Amino acid sequence: MMTRRRLIAGGVLTVGAIATGVAFASESSLRDDGRSRVTATVGMIADVARNIGGERIDAIGLMGPGVDPHLYKPSAGDITRLGDADLILYGGLHLEGRMSETFDKIDELGDKPAVAVSETIPVERRLRFGPEMWDPHVWFDVSLWRLVGDRILQALVETFPAYADDFAANAEVYLGKLDELDAWVLEATHRIPEEQRVLVTAHDAFNYFGRRYGFEVRGLQGMSTATEAGAGDVQDLAAFITERQIRAMFIESSVPPSTIEAVQAACRAKGWDVAIGGELYSDAMGESGTPEGTYIGMVRANVHTIVDALLGEG
Repeated sequence: MMTRRRLIAGGVLTVGAIATGVAFASESSLRDDGRSRVTATVGMIADVARNIGGERIDAIGLMGPGVDPHLYKPSAGDITRLGDADLILYGGLHLEGRMSETFDKIDELGDKPAVAVSETIPVERRLRFGPEMWDPHVWFDVSLWRLVGDRILQALVETFPAYADDFAANAEVYLGKLDELDAWVLEATHRIPEEQRVLVTAHDAFNYFGRRYGFEVRGLQGMSTATEAGAGDVQDLAAFITERQIRAMFIESSVPPSTIEAVQAACRAKGWDVAIGGELYSDAMGESGTPEGTYIGMVRANVHTIVDALLGEG
């Protein structure tokens, strides 16, 4: 039987090898402080798990601030963190690229549950990109992220049934906050006149936001940042912004700003001075310990940035 250490030392971590290494590394796992370990991929999922799990769990995220999950490759340290987990939570809908195959394999091995939390969203409420791919950026519709919260609650109860009552009580409070957040976003964004609700960003991550809160959305790159924008894409977007006289566009915390800066330069060449209205959190939250380092704080920061820029108040 091959150990995790030998798998890592081998230098080539295939999907099957990673999954097998994670399974073999697992041991039952109360921490020294009595908490169980939950490992999530992106920070948004880890944050929900912390709020619902409370003091009963230790939830960590593999991908920190500024990290792009579409391009992420697991490190040897990540394999250790996955191996130490009692429960793995990931987005699914191809958010994590080929890592999703790893999690499927882990779940098949039966050593520990690996749950694709976004796949609980009904098909009729999902958005597509391409004929066979779903848009994974569901957290930008807070009403959908609440459904993900329900799924995380279910996963925690199934994995740690002794704490079901604690989880349910925590979830009632936290999911109520998400209901309040959704209502606030609707109110705040509708301060912008409908004809001005055009959101231009670095990549096409905000379509759920646009559908829920009434924005036309344009991204320079595709749904995945693995798709690079070309000169024609820059010119096409610049022509759209200039024709519509859009006041501001936005960079993203997990995407280099150079392509949006190229669009800004192309707009100026066409006679329209579009502002960069600020930085949005898209595929990653802010720094730990800041308001933007939580899901609710991230959403609020984004909405303030968007509303202020499009109304010219920033």
